[in-house]
Amino acid sequence: MAKSPLRPRFLHLHSTFDAGGKELRCVRLINAFGSAADHAIVSAEPAAMGAQSRLSRVANCRFPEFPSLKGKPTPGRLKKIAAAMRGYDLILTYNWGAMDAVMAHTLFADVYQLPPLVHHEDGFNADEAVKLKTSRNIYRRIALGRSAALVVPSRKLEDIALNIWQQPRSRVQRIANGIPTQPFGRKPKADALPSLVKRNQEYWVGTIAGLRAVKNLPALVRAMDGLGDHWHLVICGEGPEKAAIIAEAERLNMDDRVHLPGHIAEPEKVIGLFDIFALSSQSEQFPISVVEAMAAGLPVVAPDVGDIADMVALENRDCITPPGDEDALTEMLQRLAADPQSRGAIGKANREKARTEYDEKQMIARYRSLYWGLMGRNALRSEHK
Repeated sequence: MAKSPLRPRFLHLHSTFDAGGKELRCVRLINAFGSAADHAIVSAEPAAMGAQSRLSRVANCRFPEFPSLKGKPTPGRLKKIAAAMRGYDLILTYNWGAMDAVMAHTLFADVYQLPPLVHHEDGFNADEAVKLKTSRNIYRRIALGRSAALVVPSRKLEDIALNIWQQPRSRVQRIANGIPTQPFGRKPKADALPSLVKRNQEYWVGTIAGLRAVKNLPALVRAMDGLGDHWHLVICGEGPEKAAIIAEAERLNMDDRVHLPGHIAEPEKVIGLFDIFALSSQSEQFPISVVEAMAAGLPVVAPDVGDIADMVALENRDCITPPGDEDALTEMLQRLAADPQSRGAIGKANREKARTEYDEKQMIARYRSLYWGLMGRNALRSEHK
């Protein structure tokens, strides 16, 4: 990538660049920065690049060859990663899948005169959904030793960063995820989904999620079993658990009421078709899909994981159920399904909170201040050497 004299160069090292929460937030930031920066984007899973299609035409992005982010953290391999990080103005790493790059930076930053590194931690996969792995906690503590900042979206992750990963208060930055809230307030057309039409007197429990084990989506299928035939479950997303979800729907003879339309590129044109937004995840932190549902004026039913209980409006708090309690999840869906007045009141309160607290303008401003502030401080240090 040829360096512009006017634009800083960012290197983004992702665990995956599929269209999940952290990836789409990264895309929103890149698009918002526009022509103010150049971006090199790398995925630890080279085939997982689904978020690439969401980048705007004005974004200056490249996808360079880069040493693999996966493998044993041997000194030789880490040194190759560090060498490949030269020549940028800011390094941005994301989640556990990029932690070897963080370690490489800590070990070899001085050798290669590397720029500041900001690590972003957004949550955990199924292997750490219930309990964090001690070996990974120790690795993170060491690897993060030279990072300029550690950004987390939730209070629970902030607590983990401070007390388990033992990061200094000055390094940890909590920046809530944001979205453009206004487009979610528009009522979608009944045929907004290409493969599915919402019919009169039909109601939808809906979710937007990667079809991964940690999302526990077969539990959401089971929770639908207590609702009437006019209630359907719509799960928007792609992933390896699709077959398990379909199998559970067939086992319960609900395959005509469970729909998987695939990945939704523009959720603001679809999510308003839902009557209730639901999650059944084993682990979340600050899910963007919940903010999208709130902005669309929906009530949210979900386990009390991550910051979800604090995210939703006060009127929605009673709809947040104990983690892992499928009976409570089922009961809450049944209660809301039978009470359209409560659905409307809760949804209205959620929309107001989303517009007040979670609009993306605030998020973009904070990230811009952090990134350019670090590059400015780094430039000043270079001048004084």
